[in-house]
Amino acid sequence: MQSSIPDKLYFKIGEVSNLAGVATHVLRYWETEFKAIKPKRATSNQRLYSRADVELILKIKTLLHDQGYTISGARHYLANPDEAEQDLKVGTNPEMLSSRLGLIKKELIQLQNMLKPKK
Repeated sequence: MQSSIPDKLYFKIGEVSNLAGVATHVLRYWETEFKAIKPKRATSNQRLYSRADVELILKIKTLLHDQGYTISGARHYLANPDEAEQDLKVGTNPEMLSSRLGLIKKELIQLQNMLKPKK
């Protein structure tokens, strides 16, 4: 997950973009969606990301790109790590997993019936 982060105090947006493997506009968007990302501004008004910001960005990238979370799901995961950890434990329990899949199947059948054209 984590590429080696250079030992620096602050990183420019281009450097963070290269480390995370995402475009700069994606980083600016994530700043609006994840309030924990708070880069400082240099006198030239350039964003300067701290090491903690870079680590958080790498975690967000993993959640969104590798684990398939949505923006709101990743936000919820980061805000409630204990709850997310509990979900992972429940997700590995075969009985709970079977129960969840049954509920999902029931909801999908209901949606399918709602979408069927009426004769």
